[in-house]
Amino acid sequence: MLSKTLRCGRIICAFALLTTLIACSILHKEVPVTQKPAKVAVVLGAGASRGFAHIGVLKILELNKIPVHMVVGTSVGSFVGSLYAYGYSPYELQAIALNLQKDDLIDYTLPDNGFVKGDKLESFINMKVKYTPINNFRKAFYAVSTNIQTGEEMVFGRGNTGKAVRASCSIPGVVQPPVISGKMYVDGGVVSPLAVDVARRYGADVIIAVDISSSLASSAPTGTVETMMQAIDIMYNKISTIQMKNADVVIKPSVGYIGSSDFSKRHEAIMEGERAANAALPAVNRIITKLRREGRLP
Repeated sequence: MLSKTLRCGRIICAFALLTTLIACSILHKEVPVTQKPAKVAVVLGAGASRGFAHIGVLKILELNKIPVHMVVGTSVGSFVGSLYAYGYSPYELQAIALNLQKDDLIDYTLPDNGFVKGDKLESFINMKVKYTPINNFRKAFYAVSTNIQTGEEMVFGRGNTGKAVRASCSIPGVVQPPVISGKMYVDGGVVSPLAVDVARRYGADVIIAVDISSSLASSAPTGTVETMMQAIDIMYNKISTIQMKNADVVIKPSVGYIGSSDFSKRHEAIMEGERAANAALPAVNRIITKLRREGRLP
């Protein structure tokens, strides 16, 4: 009887030990961690007519199937970026750019805090996006402006697209600053010509920044407007370097020789954008390939 009891005890102990081992193996089994999908942002910088280069960059990114989930634009970067985020392909943007006339955007008026009203610019964008609010775009889009009353950066990520782009493009002393909800806004380049930090704040994991600022000019300015624009270019260049280091890849088209108001070299600017993007492509592809290997990009 005692022997039988001992045998039963041993069986119970063995069963208990086996159960414990199984439980431990389950507890210590590694549970695969699900990686969150990566979000790739393109940040398009300020630089007036040099902004045609942004189109060339977007052409190369799309041609090489680089995913873009977010577009952040300052000044002319918001102009190009709004149309791209809405849904125009880079080739459609190129067609728009090559057919664009200054009269389509510029409505001169008697100097009063600026000699360009800005109504035409606002209407042009709104017509191109069919009056679609920013928050209904195919890609997330943010237009960067400056509150002239407080000096604070303002990011428009919803609402009237044309008004947001107008605010972002309102160069002080040139374009009359619009008033939105009782606040006056000027060009986002005053505080953030290359808004890398905005993209990061809004959730970008990878940032491809396109810097078209330039402190160089082929000749001395010959008038008040040219002097103002060249001074602004220098400011853009100095401020851009602060945020540039926070981007994953910086694409810098060689457009320093193009004047801020020179529409005649738009095709050259697009080509420079393509060249610069092609040069940066290996760096971009390394990042994208790594994310795809990790399962964070399709």
